[in-house]
Amino acid sequence: MNLPLHRENCLRWLFLDLNSYFASVEQAIHPELIGKPVAVGSSEIDGSTIIAASYEAKAFGIKTGTKVGEAKRLCPDIIFSTSPHGVYKQCHDAIIDAAETVLPVDKVCSIDEMRFRLLGNEREPEQAIQLAHQIKQAIRDHVAPNMSCSVGIAPNPWLAKLATKFQKPDGLILIHPHELPDRLRNLDLTTFTGINRRMKARLNAVGIFTSDDLIDLDPQQLNRVFGSIMGERWYYLLRGYDIDFQVKEGQSLGHSNVLAPEFRNDKDCRAVLLRLTHKACARLRKNQLWASHVNIYVAGRIRSWHDHAGIAPTQDAISLTKTIDRLWATRDFSQPTQVGITFSGLNTGPQTTPSLFESTKDFAKLGHVVDSVNNKFGKNSVYLGSIEKAKDTAGERIAFHKTQLFSEGKGDNEEFDTFRGPKRKPSKLL
Repeated sequence: MNLPLHRENCLRWLFLDLNSYFASVEQAIHPELIGKPVAVGSSEIDGSTIIAASYEAKAFGIKTGTKVGEAKRLCPDIIFSTSPHGVYKQCHDAIIDAAETVLPVDKVCSIDEMRFRLLGNEREPEQAIQLAHQIKQAIRDHVAPNMSCSVGIAPNPWLAKLATKFQKPDGLILIHPHELPDRLRNLDLTTFTGINRRMKARLNAVGIFTSDDLIDLDPQQLNRVFGSIMGERWYYLLRGYDIDFQVKEGQSLGHSNVLAPEFRNDKDCRAVLLRLTHKACARLRKNQLWASHVNIYVAGRIRSWHDHAGIAPTQDAISLTKTIDRLWATRDFSQPTQVGITFSGLNTGPQTTPSLFESTKDFAKLGHVVDSVNNKFGKNSVYLGSIEKAKDTAGERIAFHKTQLFSEGKGDNEEFDTFRGPKRKPSKLL
């Protein structure tokens, strides 16, 4: 494998993971919530999902993914608090500004994660620890006193991220090169970034049950286990080589929406689906992408439904109407609670072969005109008549992977002045 391998006997990376980020933001802007069980989500409807919980709420067993109804049962005193989504983005920006008064951010990994490259004497354990404490203090001083984070320091960014999981909240863990790979023994496989429940089941099927089993394999054996050259990459990551863990991004694009009670019927469910299509297509155009496959679904309280289809490369809602109507005709859900659409088979314009039978290019031009009007005069200045009732649904939602909020027009998701970070100071050159 042709990898840029480095295994210096030093600490090269510092990784920062903000603790209970969305809940901490709520406690920061509402100090009366500090010390109380707080949950953040898109809705307080029992069937909706909690995005984040404060540590006080976690003590009751409430976590990301817990249903609102279950959270109320586990903790009757739970407080639901959700701010406009721009607040979380602005706090994120303020945290970056605060951290960069100490070290320049190498990469923003998500709304609540970022990494820093250590250089020169910063790689000495005592200096790295001091820098971690300085970043923690800068966030408390310039953003909010209650805003805590866990910091991991290690020879590669993947291990530094792993180290943040070992001590929460407000943790600080170092993984030294000489400790590897033995420091990683006796861990559950899903502790590692890149191994979810599905991958764990796959590994279990070939006799890999713990981190020890993974560590004891050589590169060739790992290639066979993972079914690709990625196995060899794991071998070097576990031993502290400074290579990035690469995850493919941008394979799909879509939106979903938990239906408000008044939209939980067939007609309005379809209207929200078209609204989601309208929004997703605007994102396709914004990113200069064309989709060649569409999947739609409806989650139902009694019965759910989904269907999919290949489509002529497109990025507009008008040309999709016939396909969606054809798929919609096969629906058999009962008591809808959520609807969603996902585009896949994404390519940029130059890579896209236009259809000989569909006018998707012409409709795309119309879509860009609509975007221009909305950007000048405001969101929903122009929209499809079929989404009249649902046009104000499905706004941008909080999510860990988002560091920017998509705007559908002038005035949409405007910035807030809740957090004011310090001006960035120039970094010293070593």
